[in-house]
Amino acid sequence: MLYLVPTPLGNLKDITLRALEVLKDVDLILCEDTRTSSKLLQHYQISKPLSAYHQHNEHKVFAHLVEQLQAGKKMALITDAGTPGISDPAFLLVRACIQANVAVETLPGATAFVPALVNSGIPSNRFVFEGFLPLKKGRQTLLKKLAEEERTIIFYESPVRLLKTLEELIRYFGAERYACVSREITKIYEEHARGSLAALVAHFKQKSVKGEIVVVVSGKE
Repeated sequence: MLYLVPTPLGNLKDITLRALEVLKDVDLILCEDTRTSSKLLQHYQISKPLSAYHQHNEHKVFAHLVEQLQAGKKMALITDAGTPGISDPAFLLVRACIQANVAVETLPGATAFVPALVNSGIPSNRFVFEGFLPLKKGRQTLLKKLAEEERTIIFYESPVRLLKTLEELIRYFGAERYACVSREITKIYEEHARGSLAALVAHFKQKSVKGEIVVVVSGKE
């Protein structure tokens, strides 16, 4: 059995009782960064073997992991924060497990874009999630396409690229398009900045930006 287990975005209390039960029960926990995951596991006094599973090694190790699962091992896949498979590795392993008739169970839990979307004040009944925008190839083409999207649009972004991305959104979406930038969700310095793209650029030019960021943009009217 492979379990996909969401982990807290920041506040360690945001983990489910079921997630803790699964992490205590499995034979092996796959994680992005063993140092980050160790802090969570130590907080809840969970002592299990850890193995690194991330975007740089997933292509090399997923077949071997499936063999171990077929042999009867129980594993949990976690990320540094949030739900595995949402802008984090999981797809290759899940697909391989399905093809090999290994049971996969996904627990509900933390995903950064959901609280950001609901908190934004932008319609949340219909939306598209784009994850991280391409850094170079295909970026302009995608932005031109999304400029015509009528549903709410959600991106992930890094602090160092936030201003550049907001300025690009102005170029393709227009300065008055309404948006919300959420950062450090569930953490001490959580912030939700709302307004036109132009106003958000002005706001973030005046401050140093840190933390994980979700950008929610209203669709084209």
